[in-house]
Amino acid sequence: MPTHLLLVEDDFRLRHDLERHLLLRGFTVTSCPDGIQGLKALQERPFDLVLLDIMLPGMDGLSLLEALRSQQNIPVMLMSALGNEQDRITGFTRGADDYLPKPFSLAELDARTDALLRRMAMLKPVPAERQNGALSFDEAAQDVVHNGQSAGLTLSEYRVLMTLHEHGGEPLSKAFLYQHVLHRIYTRLDRGLDVHVCNVRRKLAAIGAQHIQIQAVRGQGYILVETERT
Repeated sequence: MPTHLLLVEDDFRLRHDLERHLLLRGFTVTSCPDGIQGLKALQERPFDLVLLDIMLPGMDGLSLLEALRSQQNIPVMLMSALGNEQDRITGFTRGADDYLPKPFSLAELDARTDALLRRMAMLKPVPAERQNGALSFDEAAQDVVHNGQSAGLTLSEYRVLMTLHEHGGEPLSKAFLYQHVLHRIYTRLDRGLDVHVCNVRRKLAAIGAQHIQIQAVRGQGYILVETERT
């Protein structure tokens, strides 16, 4: 089956050019000019990736992202001219998997799109659940469960937690995590990983899994540890 992308962009010329480019690459594309139509499309059919503008009429991109995250775990790439650090952090906090500042080249769009799709391919559903104490790693849902409660992780958040889990107690550098989880080069100004880690910590605490902790290791990166349960 061809990969099906949802493109939500209100600028007619840009939407037309992006849709034509993605179709030439072999993708199936559904394009929408506003957030309300984008949400309707998400409710009607499954997608493999969402390319989402932030400044949209009717329902803005961040509101659409929040509505999507309450129902599905599709990878989402935000596209916006709002490219300062705080805007990027806000996007990641709301559940985005990547952030592409406008204007961007088609080559960069292709590279980031392919990276997100590769990450999806690496997380093929399997029936088994991996256990970490009372925390279950559900690879089919790309989420973790504790005492019957799902954490509601995004694709990137799940990948961060799974990668740390797979390296059992070994500190992983930010450079390693950026390359193997976010598939981009680490720079000191890029706080995307830190935002994902904060989100995972918050979501684990919300389901009572405080004993599974992502701890910062000074000068190294992050490590996953299991503490005594209280």
